[in-house]
Order: sequence, then C-alpha cells, then structure tokens
Amino acid sequence: MKGEGKVFFLKSRMKWIGLLGLVLSAFSLLVHFLLAGFTDDSISDYSIPVTLFSWRPVFDNPRFNRHTPLYRRLWGPTRHVESLLPYAIPRGYHSDPPARTNGFVFVRIQGGFHEIRNSIPDVVAVSRLLNATLVIPEIQSTTSSKGISSQFKSFAYLYNEEHFMASLANDVRVVKTLPKNLKWARRKKQIPSFKVSYGSSPYYYLHHVLPVLIKHSVVELVVPHGGCLQAILPTNLEDYQRLRCRVAFHALQFRKEVQELSTKVLQRLRPLGRPFIAYDPGMTREALAYHGCAELFQDVHTELIQHKRAWMIKRGIVKGKLSVDSAEQRLQGLCPLMPEEVGILLRAYGYSWDTIIYVAGGEVFGGQRTLIPLHGMFENVVDRTSLSTGWELAKMYGRESKHKDIRPKTPPSVEEETKHDSSKSIRQRPQPLPPPPARPKYYNIEGWWGWVAESDNEPENTVIELRTNAHKLLWEAIDYVVSVEADVFVPGFDRDGKGHPSFASLVMGHRLYQSASAKTFRPDRKQTAMLLEEIRDHMYEANHTWIASVRKLLKKSILEGLVESSKRSKAFSFLSHPVPECSCIKRDHRVSNVSLIEADLGVTHRCPQGMDGAVRSKDNKNAEKEEDLDEEDLSSSGFFFGHKESGGSSNSNNETVNSEANNKEEGQLEDQEELEGGER
Repeated sequence: MKGEGKVFFLKSRMKWIGLLGLVLSAFSLLVHFLLAGFTDDSISDYSIPVTLFSWRPVFDNPRFNRHTPLYRRLWGPTRHVESLLPYAIPRGYHSDPPARTNGFVFVRIQGGFHEIRNSIPDVVAVSRLLNATLVIPEIQSTTSSKGISSQFKSFAYLYNEEHFMASLANDVRVVKTLPKNLKWARRKKQIPSFKVSYGSSPYYYLHHVLPVLIKHSVVELVVPHGGCLQAILPTNLEDYQRLRCRVAFHALQFRKEVQELSTKVLQRLRPLGRPFIAYDPGMTREALAYHGCAELFQDVHTELIQHKRAWMIKRGIVKGKLSVDSAEQRLQGLCPLMPEEVGILLRAYGYSWDTIIYVAGGEVFGGQRTLIPLHGMFENVVDRTSLSTGWELAKMYGRESKHKDIRPKTPPSVEEETKHDSSKSIRQRPQPLPPPPARPKYYNIEGWWGWVAESDNEPENTVIELRTNAHKLLWEAIDYVVSVEADVFVPGFDRDGKGHPSFASLVMGHRLYQSASAKTFRPDRKQTAMLLEEIRDHMYEANHTWIASVRKLLKKSILEGLVESSKRSKAFSFLSHPVPECSCIKRDHRVSNVSLIEADLGVTHRCPQGMDGAVRSKDNKNAEKEEDLDEEDLSSSGFFFGHKESGGSSNSNNETVNSEANNKEEGQLEDQEELEGGER
C-alpha cells in the first residue's frame, strides 16, 4: 500500500509540473506575439547584436604621442586666435520682455536642417523687434511627414522646447501654442500671413508686418528659404546680433535622445584618446545642380543633376543656362572638392593613413561609391551608421505608426490567385498596352536616386520618403554635434542648393564662436583646383615641391580663410561668422595677435575679468618655434600614399627622428613668415 501511494504521489506531481510548464510556455508565446505586434519591425529586431557598432579602428601604432611638433602642426590650436572668447551677453541696456505684447507671431519654417537652424534665431530676433509673443516655430519637415513618432511634434522633434523657452525668458515671450480663438482662426486661414523672403530688412518688419500685427493681434510668417532677417544689421541693432548668438549657440539644444546618441558617437570616435577629423562633402544634388557641376559625375548621376537644374530653371531658382561647363566651374572654385581630392590634400598635409575621418552632413550624392577613393587613402573613414546601431537610432526616432506602403505586403492566398487567373481566362477583349514613356528610364546600380523622371517635374514623395526626410533632420543633428566638437574640420563645399551658406558654414561659425582656436581649414577652392590640375595625370605621384605648396595653401587657409569668410559668408548668414559681435579678447593676450583680431576680424571688446582664462605655462616664443619645426619635413606625408607603410611602428619612430633632425634655419624662417603674417 505504501509503495502504491508513493507511485500515485509521484505521478500527480509530474502532472502538475507538466501543466505548469505548458502554462509558462503559453504565457511566453503570448508575450512574444504582443511584443511583435507592438513594434513596426519584425521580431528579429529585438535580437541584440554581438557588436555594439560595426567600426573596428585600425592603427599603425596604438600609442599616440601628443608632445611632438608634428602633432601640434596637425592637431594643435591656432594660436593667433586663442585670445578670442565667446561673449554674447547684451552690452547696453537690455529690458525684459513686457507682460503685454503687440500680439502673437506664428512661424512655419520650411527646408532642411541648416535652413531650420539658420531661421530660428532670425525669428526670435524679429519677435523682439516687433515686441511680439513668439509661438514655438513649426518645422514643416516634421508636420508634413507621415508616421513619425507622436511623442515628438514639430519643433520638439529636433529641439528641447523647455530649454528653448527657459533660455529666452529674458529676451522674448515664448509660448507653445496660440490661444484657442486664434488657433481656430488659423485653421480657417483667417489670420494674415506673410511669405518672407531671404534676408528681409528690419524696415520690412517695422513698416509692413508690425501694423498688421497690431491690427489683428496675430500674424503668420512662412520662412521658405532658411533665414528671414538680413545678416548684417545696423550698428544700433547690434544687440540683436548677440541675441541671435544666444539663440543659436545656447537656446537651441537638441532633445535628450539626440544629444545622448551624439555623445555616444563622440565617445566611440575617440578610441585610445585619439583626435579625429570631421569632413562635410557638401555634395547634395541641389547644390551640384545650382552651381552647374553635373559633369563631375558620370552616367545617370549627370542626368539626375541636369534634370534637377532644369526643374530649378523652370521655377526661377537658377538664372543661368541648362548646359554649363563643369570643368570651368570647378577651376573657378564654384564646385565642391571631391572626396578623392580632399583625401589627397590631407595626405599631402601630413595626416597618416590611420587618421580617423568622420563623414558628416547627410547623404553624399553618388552614394558610397563616391567615397571609395577616400577609404583607399584612410583606413578609419566612418559615419554615424558605423558608430551606432539600428536599435539606438530607432530609440531616437521614437515609436512610429504603421503604414500600408511601409509594411511589406502579404502574398495573396491560393483562392485569390485562382480567382484572378480564372477572370483573366474569361476576358474576351485584349487589354491595350500602356503608352510608351516620353523619355527612357535609367536605374543606378546602387539604387540611390534610381530614377530619371519622364517629365520635367520631380516625382511626389512617398510616405516612406516623407518619413526619411524627418529622420534626416536627426541624422544631421548628430553630424552637427560631432563636427562642432571635432579636433579638425574640413568643408568640401559651403554653399547649398540656393547659393546660400550650408551645413558646413553653420558648423564653421559655431566652431569660431565656441572655440576659435580649434583647427578649421577653409581652403580657397579656386587655388586648390589649380594645384590639383597640375598633377591630374599623376595624382598619386606628387613631388616635394607640390606637397610643400599644398601645405602652404592649407596653412594659409586657417587664418586667411577666416578673414575671407567675414567678407563672403557673413553677408548671407550671420551665424556663419558671428565675429566680432559675439566675441571678446582675452586680457592676457599676446601683442602679436592684436593686429589680426582687431584689424582683420574687428574684435575690440575686452573680456570681463572673470573670463581671462588660464595663461599658458610654456614660453610663447619657444612654443611658436616648436609648432613649425617640421613644416618642411615631407616624410610625414607617407610620400605619397603608401597604405600601411612597412615597418609599422618603426615608421612613426622614423617620422619623429626626421622631425627632430629638421634643418633649424628653415624652421626659423618658417616661424618668421608666420609671425609676419600675424602682424599684418
């Protein structure tokens, strides 16, 4: 009896264990299917990759010496502008915004990332000029997109609303939405609207917009071209320039998710504490079409650029002819520097094959194929996709709604296919063929811009393209943060598809404001094109004389390019060159720097006592001599493009030996030239 009782007990126990296992399995499956239905993507997206991101850096020598003359020449600060500090605080009487204003200004901003960023400071300045309450601007790229995350709407999709409002509390009254009655009137299109042209004057706002604002208590401003206030303002409005700086460089903070991913990308870019270069090719289809650079490409890419140019001519954006000599445009400096050309310049200047280069500024026209030569010269060429995971990007996008043309279509059932086949057999009359297209279609092998339209009109954006346009704002936000913080920045082009300053111009302006001494090359594209033309037939076999010319050109571009941008770029965009209005001179400056900063850049205001900064411990004269000791040493160029030079770390040792063994007299002459250049 006891034995039978034990057997019965064991059997019942096993049954309960089996039942519990079935219940847990059913629960697990239920949770699994709920998660699969919750996300837009497939279940496989929940799998965590083994590697956090795809890039694995390759270096010749893991140890990186920061105390050599070569390092100071390639990565060190520009000492002639070290005394320049950011100072955007009002310098005269500055009143707080009144409790009662003239009315509300509602703004819709069209365009891409750089146009949005260029417009918002202008909108704030205009609101203060009109004594108006600013409604948080609406970003059209997000509101016209379909299916982006409902967590973030319009302005909040890109920027931190709360920080924006708090930062401007002493300058402009900012509210999130219009009052209910005005919101209803706007929906019925019953409020006055102004489509503002690029660079409108203060006179326009005070004499055309202000009377309407006072009468109706609200106006709508549509900003289509990225910038609604003229770049250079009268002297009596100089504090409005500093307001623009406070908005652009302090109030416009990216939302938390974008900022966090940007910080992660920056951390991953600095393995073993190495510096890196940020490079913006500036090669967008619109910019290439506007400036007539179609023949720099081949095949379908030329056709696509020309199609876009024809579309621009039809709408009055471009005033010139459809067919333009691209080679002549390039020699005049009106076309972007190709990635291959930028790679040659950097190698000639002395950057080694294992230098980290971050490609910024959104998509490059022509796809990755255009970047192949740059990858061939530098091992560590990366972008945001190789430094982040799909999961991290999805987290930044937020939860996005489902759409029929985004989700893969399910195949038809057997019954539907049978029914379709039978209906085809019943038809007696044959169906007519569609008419042939007016122009043939071409397809790019890579699938990028894989069409040439049959008419002069650009095709309508699909839902997924609208969503991608919104995502591009976030991608370029990451690129912007990385480019501003980079040790060196190199622009391939600084004009957009309307001839205005582009993404690269805003980056250079932010770097000039935040850390003026950070190395930023601003090469003269005309002189650069002439130099490259000299070795067009033997581009990878340049001689010592040519390399010395490139180094001299790039070295001059750091300071002379800065002075040139004050004349050229600033006339179109204040944020591309916010000096002297938003800067001051450190009190512990050197006498040799004063002439450049005061005479050429126009900065005369001395920084307050608390902003003096730390005085450098090294003797200035010794530091100056050390910086250029290897200026004429051409061994650091890897003469010329040997990929992984044989000898590995021994090569880097040889570089140091060669630098130290440089001709002392040549080094002193180079020093004297630079000092004379600073005293102009």
